[in-house]
Amino acid sequence: MGTFRTDHCWDDIIPSEEREIYSSFFPRDVKGLGPKPALLAIDLYKKVYAGGSGPVVEINRKHRGACGDQAWNAIAPTVKLFEAARRAGIPIIYTTGNPSAVSATNRQRSGEKVGDGYEIKEEFAPQPEDLMIRKERASGFFGTPLFAHLKQRGIESLILCGESTSGCLRASVIDAFSYGFPVAVAEECCFDRSVLSHKVALFDLHHKYADVVHVEEITSALDGLTGRAAAE
Repeated sequence: MGTFRTDHCWDDIIPSEEREIYSSFFPRDVKGLGPKPALLAIDLYKKVYAGGSGPVVEINRKHRGACGDQAWNAIAPTVKLFEAARRAGIPIIYTTGNPSAVSATNRQRSGEKVGDGYEIKEEFAPQPEDLMIRKERASGFFGTPLFAHLKQRGIESLILCGESTSGCLRASVIDAFSYGFPVAVAEECCFDRSVLSHKVALFDLHHKYADVVHVEEITSALDGLTGRAAAE
């Protein structure tokens, strides 16, 4: 994928001393897009967009769990990522919540009604050829057939986007890494209710389990795959 930008969303919160520690302790080259990739979209369901765009703290007063501005600001870059993935013809896999009494985190309130809202938002609507994975825990891999589907399709690397950065996306990245998949995370296509948690999670993932790269770098690489396929 060539040379990568070194500016990231966490630059304004991670002290220079800690960046130096991480750069010396986890020295490596950023590779970006791996071979035979698939796009894995984590929990882009309607519940997190409820209430529209606005400060998360205000939106949550009426729509508990929604991500407000953080979710809506990520829509446009995520649409670009999906468009590039479809042009390249790579597999697209979605995860979403399974509406049951089992919660992906400890935030489920006792006696809280299990509602709807786990349909994927229209901007990223699945196509007939796409795969949908319903999960009950944070990781898209835990208790699901995701790994088996990836192996069956010959997938060798993953591009991840979605939410929440510090929760289900992070858990899915770590499991993907543990299963041996090189992982690229599209920075602008991830979001979290907490800006602080979002930035810290991406910083940590980048230095341990994944390449966090900018969406235009991923779309450019995917367009390269499209060009090679056309030439063949």
